[in-house]
Amino acid sequence: MLVLFETAAGYAIFKVLNEKKLQEVDSLWKEFETPEKANKIVKLKHFEKFQDTTEALAASTALVEGKLSKNLKKILKKIVAKDAHEQLAVADAKLGGVIKEKLNLSCIHSPMVTELMRGIRSQIEGLITGLPSREMAAMCLGLAHSLSRYKLKFSPDKVDTMIIQAISLLDDLDKELNNYIMRCREWYGWHFPELGKIITDNLTYCKCVRKVGDRSNFASSDVSDILPEEIEEDVKAAAEISMGTEVSEEDINNIIHLCDQVIEISEYRTQLYDYLKNRMMAIAPNLTVMVGELVGARLIAHAGSLLNLAKHPASTVQLLGAEKALFRALKTKRDTPKFGLIYHASLVGQSNTKNKGKISRMLAAKTALTIRYDALGENTSAEMGAENRLKVETRLRLLEERGIRRISGTGKALAKADKYQNKSEVKVFDPSGDSTLPVVSKKRKIQEVDEQDTEVAVKAKKFKAEMKEGTAVEDGEPVKKKKKKKDKEKQAEEDVVMSEELPTSPITENTEKKKKKKKKIKDEGED
Repeated sequence: MLVLFETAAGYAIFKVLNEKKLQEVDSLWKEFETPEKANKIVKLKHFEKFQDTTEALAASTALVEGKLSKNLKKILKKIVAKDAHEQLAVADAKLGGVIKEKLNLSCIHSPMVTELMRGIRSQIEGLITGLPSREMAAMCLGLAHSLSRYKLKFSPDKVDTMIIQAISLLDDLDKELNNYIMRCREWYGWHFPELGKIITDNLTYCKCVRKVGDRSNFASSDVSDILPEEIEEDVKAAAEISMGTEVSEEDINNIIHLCDQVIEISEYRTQLYDYLKNRMMAIAPNLTVMVGELVGARLIAHAGSLLNLAKHPASTVQLLGAEKALFRALKTKRDTPKFGLIYHASLVGQSNTKNKGKISRMLAAKTALTIRYDALGENTSAEMGAENRLKVETRLRLLEERGIRRISGTGKALAKADKYQNKSEVKVFDPSGDSTLPVVSKKRKIQEVDEQDTEVAVKAKKFKAEMKEGTAVEDGEPVKKKKKKKDKEKQAEEDVVMSEELPTSPITENTEKKKKKKKKIKDEGED
């Protein structure tokens, strides 16, 4: 068996002397404890040294990419072709596949080969003669630096890191500017509160404060280069009748220093925005034409790189930045969001609220195409982005004018685009089944309580009236009732009628006779 071993100094080909000991993978490291033991297992057959660092870099990059370099191809033809019947052990399975395909040599890659490579690397100084340790270390360091520099220079992923850093810095500058301007307005507002209502632009406000300082200087100072004439007159008039407090000169100096900071940051922000615009047009021109510099840069920053963004489908590009809302909607079984970062694109902003979802979906589909064209295509023109933007604009115009026509039929009738409704059945727990008592509404309960109270009050009144009647009978005094004249007349007429109609019944006569008999019996008993 032959072993292909790559070093920073060159290619080495070893011949395995004892293949039986390679079968014991776990104990193979013991055979490479000393250089003497290592020489009993493997023996150097050929060593091809690199001429300079450039050659070493080219060979290492070819190995990293899994390609066969010209130098390595010559060595394998010369040395290994003589022993074509033997297997060639390689450290990389991909490289072994390339060698087998081009040179028709049987290659092997297994855990045993990995352990063998580790043992050779530990005793490389004893196995390869004529390579001092200092020289080997210097070659390794130089090759490592060259390879790192090459990767940074030519990696397609590292180019768009400038865009990611620029858009992140732009967002941070906006936050800091807002904080600084708010503090400046509040601070100077104690001295001249009317100025904040007259001048609404933040940068103009800071420039005006920096130039004038104390409000008493407004009358004598000329701010025509900053403010229009009408606003300047209003500011001067307000400065004379201002209700603000007096401040010291030191306070004014600190406020002016803060205004300087705001103006400097604003100028740097405009410079950074121009830089970002140029970088976006150079790296992703079609994406910039479709959605703009800021939205395109935010999409790249959110995905991590332009290549990662190109791997996303159109539906993911549409919802980038709205992940929380999406998963919350899926969890609660509600409507999913229709747009994420792409909502801030100018085409989505131009459309009506009703058509924003349709436009964002179409814009995301076309944007996904332009991203892939920018990331993987060789052409750097922005023609494709302009064509796709024109298509989206015409579609938007059709939607705004309600010009959606049927594909089949006469084409005169408007197509019906009904709103999609999710018809998934969600069963809700019914709490009314827990209680066996009849459910009574609150209003009914209140009415029942009121009726009970009225019944109790009526019964109490009747009881009092009966008690009064009873006491009056016992005293022998007739109960006097207050009645109206009409009631008395009606009662008298009814009594007369009753006396005429009803004759004396036999029952009343019998009761009177019985009473007389009882009186007679009592009288006789007393006698």
